[in-house]
Amino acid sequence: MSDPTTGPTAVLLGAQRFEPTLAAAVSESGVKGRIAVVTAGWQEREDEDDELTKHLDDRTVNLMLYRRGEQLFREDREFARAHKERQAILRSLQDVYRLRLDHALEAEQEVRASKQPESIREEVEQACIDAIRDLDAWHLYQCARVRAEFNEKWQPLMRESIARHRGELIEELSDCGAIAIAGGHVAVLVNRLLLFGLESLLGQRTIFAWSAGAMAVSQRVVLFHDNPPQGRGASEVLDAGLGLVPNVVVFPEPETRLKLDDLPHVHLMARRFAPSKCVALPARSSVIVKDGRVVRSNGAIHLTHAGDTLPS
Repeated sequence: MSDPTTGPTAVLLGAQRFEPTLAAAVSESGVKGRIAVVTAGWQEREDEDDELTKHLDDRTVNLMLYRRGEQLFREDREFARAHKERQAILRSLQDVYRLRLDHALEAEQEVRASKQPESIREEVEQACIDAIRDLDAWHLYQCARVRAEFNEKWQPLMRESIARHRGELIEELSDCGAIAIAGGHVAVLVNRLLLFGLESLLGQRTIFAWSAGAMAVSQRVVLFHDNPPQGRGASEVLDAGLGLVPNVVVFPEPETRLKLDDLPHVHLMARRFAPSKCVALPARSSVIVKDGRVVRSNGAIHLTHAGDTLPS
């Protein structure tokens, strides 16, 4: 992965579907040339990018990472089987982690609601949060171990099938001054970005990312929904992201997915993911990260350790 302290500038945006601000952000950044687009998170609808292309004045080239991945798996059957087995292991790890996490989150809620002497309340509550943090760290470590073992054995970027696609991507990126990473299915998006090692091809091109795209370029991807259509709401770590935006946990579309008025919940989120900043990105918001630091923020919401929310 790229070194975030010397990497490209990243502009994280609120959702673009109803109130697009991408074109204005691109104009303000002074990007020259074409803009490479990644819509792999849309999966089979990857090429349905007419609105995005029009929004960016027909300056785009779609890298078609999802389609490239499907073509790769058809052509390289041996690698496809190994990749499928790895994904099955990662899903199993997620299931085990989720089961353990449910118990840890329930314990934290019960302890927080219980009567405790004030002299020990902070200590016992922190112990519960530390248990959740330890589970998150365990899960990230296991995912990294599985990926490292896979990469060591299969050397993906050295395989002829992937090297050919990377050569084509380098050519398509040659006259692009920026890359725009859209949302969609975050696990698929991260998978395709890593499959072709796109982070190593970006150079110093400015990155614009929103929704799942903003999550994908961060150090760790956190799935969340406080008001799910079914089941109990919870936040869980999925895996590491590309690491292009360090020390920030991204929460897109907080208007419908986060209970920002639930102060104990906000407090837990901030303490759980510290020292990373928990940043929610409502519509029309933006955060600019340069050399690993947030240098500008507009309309984003920062979840604080005090349990409240502040403009970031």
